[in-house]
Amino acid sequence: MSTEFIRPPSVRTSVSGSASREEKRELGVELLANLEHDELPLADAIDRIETVTTSPSLTREILDAAEKRGVIDRENARLRVNRGGTYVDYDSQVVSREGEFECRRCGASITTGHFVRLDAGELGPFGSSCVRKVTGRDAD
Repeated sequence: MSTEFIRPPSVRTSVSGSASREEKRELGVELLANLEHDELPLADAIDRIETVTTSPSLTREILDAAEKRGVIDRENARLRVNRGGTYVDYDSQVVSREGEFECRRCGASITTGHFVRLDAGELGPFGSSCVRKVTGRDAD
């Protein structure tokens, strides 16, 4: 199986209630492809996917699509990421904006929102520590 991440045509979107199921699926797959570590527990992967969707069926679709495309391999309760050296570049892919936000990961009120720009769209806002956890830069 090829480990090259095969992306369908990009759709720039921000994850919100108005994002389609397909847009959320693509963003979730790309998020998994860009995690900092090569391997992680399934529970940690689901924690990250929940920043895109809390729908159990869509979470399963994201995991299935990522596996089918060769982005991840699943064994028991662990995922191995076949990213080929790709991970979120904080200098170019994480932007911050001032305003009144709610962190997509922990729900805290924040005044500086950090957004992750991926080819499939933008994910956020996150607080400064949650953006690092979502991308796998920091352990939970």
